[in-house]
Amino acid sequence: GYSKPLWSIIMALGFVTTAPFGSRTVIPDKGLNRSTAPRTLTASFGDGYEQRIQDGINNLGESLQVSFINRTKDEIDDIMGYLRSLRGVTSFLFTLPDSNNGGETTIRVVPEQLTQSYTHGEYYMGGATFRRVYEA
Repeated sequence: GYSKPLWSIIMALGFVTTAPFGSRTVIPDKGLNRSTAPRTLTASFGDGYEQRIQDGINNLGESLQVSFINRTKDEIDDIMGYLRSLRGVTSFLFTLPDSNNGGETTIRVVPEQLTQSYTHGEYYMGGATFRRVYEA
């Protein structure tokens, strides 16, 4: 069967910063980590019996850990400046690989934790944890 060429999948991954932060298309480094933790309501009984139901319609809590290694200071400043400007409140669209959805899927996330460090020479590193959110 037909599958998308690798370059077409890679080009769509990531997110775009706003104009004050360079209007950059930011592609995270390989090694993106995606964690899922279902939220359930559980009733446990004395004899070991329990009943479980999902907590809400979108009960799969997801977080993503991304990194931006060996980037120029200007690029890291733009990426981290954009993510800091959202203050963990404003969500944005993030596209990630998904073999079950034509090669990619786009979800809404908020930045939860940011790290930035000097690597070597003119190069810096940034990292972030994004939490998936469900909004209208």
